[in-house]
Amino acid sequence: MLPQLPADARLYLRPTWFVPSPVGLADGSTARMGNGLLWFQAYELTARKDGRRVARATVPVAEFADAIAGLPDALAERARLLAANISAQRQPLVLGERTIRFDAPQVMAILNITPDSFSDGGRHMDDPQAAADAGFAMAAAGAALIDVGGESTRPRAPRLWEGDEIARVVPVIERLAAAGVPMSVDTRKAAVMEAALAAGAAVVNDVSALRHDSRAMEVVVAAGCPVILMHAPSAGDDPHDNAGGYGDVVADVFDMLEERVDACLAAGVPRGKIMVDPGLGFGKSLGDNLALVNGLATLQGLGVPLLFAGSRKRLIGALSNEAPAAERLGGSVALAFRAAELGAQMVRVHDVAESVQALHLWRGLADAGLSGV
Repeated sequence: MLPQLPADARLYLRPTWFVPSPVGLADGSTARMGNGLLWFQAYELTARKDGRRVARATVPVAEFADAIAGLPDALAERARLLAANISAQRQPLVLGERTIRFDAPQVMAILNITPDSFSDGGRHMDDPQAAADAGFAMAAAGAALIDVGGESTRPRAPRLWEGDEIARVVPVIERLAAAGVPMSVDTRKAAVMEAALAAGAAVVNDVSALRHDSRAMEVVVAAGCPVILMHAPSAGDDPHDNAGGYGDVVADVFDMLEERVDACLAAGVPRGKIMVDPGLGFGKSLGDNLALVNGLATLQGLGVPLLFAGSRKRLIGALSNEAPAAERLGGSVALAFRAAELGAQMVRVHDVAESVQALHLWRGLADAGLSGV
C-alpha cells in the first residue's frame, strides 16, 4: 500500500530491482526499459510537494497497477504515464542514409574546435583538416555520432562571437559530411545551428535546451532535425550559474527537462527527434553529480532517449586525488558503463575506442544474462 498523498503532489518513478532476464520469472513481474536489454522488477515512487519530498516507496511491478489505483485520479494518471514512458520504444535517429538505433547503448564522440575547452582545448584549433581527420578516426573507432563544438562551456569561459564559432566548426563539418560521417553540432546559437546544418550536421546539441537564443527553437523546427536538450541551471552566458542550488537534483533536473520536451512537442518537434542530457557537472556540486548518476534511471520517465556525458569531468578528479582531465580515462569508462547499466541510450566521450570496448563488454554481459549463459 502507498501512503496517502496530497492530490497536488508531483510523482517520479525510478526503475529498480534490475534482473538479467525476464525468462523464468512470473508473468507481469518484470517490465522492460525502452527497447533495450534492461528488465526490472520494481519502481521507486517518490512524491514531492512544494519542493519537499513527502513520500518514497518501492512498488513491485506486479503490484504497481493495484498500488496506484488508490491514488487520487491525477496522480494515478501521472504514474501510469511515467511507467509507459519508461517502457516506450525509443525511436531510432534517421540521419539521411544513417540510422542510429537504441536497442543497445551508442557512443557520441567529442570533437572540440576550441582553444580553451577544459579537457582538450587547443588540440584541433586552426587546422580544419587535422580536426576532420580526428573525427574520421573517431568514426572508425565506433562512434555513432561526432559532436562538433566551437565554443567552450567550461565555467566562466569567455563569450564567443557567433561568426568566430561558425568559422571554427563549418570547415570541419563540411569535410566530415563529404565522407558521410553523421554529426551533431554543439552550440547554443541559432546562427551557428543554421550554418552547421547547412554544412552537413544532422543534429543540434544545445547545452541550454534551446533557451539561450530566442531563435533556436525556430531553427530546429524549420530544419526538422533531431535535438538534444541538456539541463543547465542557467540559460545565460555561463550555463554553470546556479545561485539557488537544488532541492532534489534528480527531480529538479527531471522537471526542467520535461518542460523543455513539452515545449519542443508544442512547437512541432516530434518526440522521436528529441533526446535529453542531464548536464552532469553543469552548475552541480560533487554530491549533486553523484546523486544524479545514482538516480539516472528516473529520467527514463521522460520517454525519450537519454544521452549521458560524464567523460573526464570534474567529479572523477574529485574522487581520484585531483587527477587532471587527461588522466581520467578509468573514471570516464566506469561512468559510461554505469550509465549503460541504468539505461542511457548514448554516452558522450573523448576516448572513443576504450568506451566502445566497454560497451561491447556491457552488451556481451547483457546478452549472456538474457540467454541464461
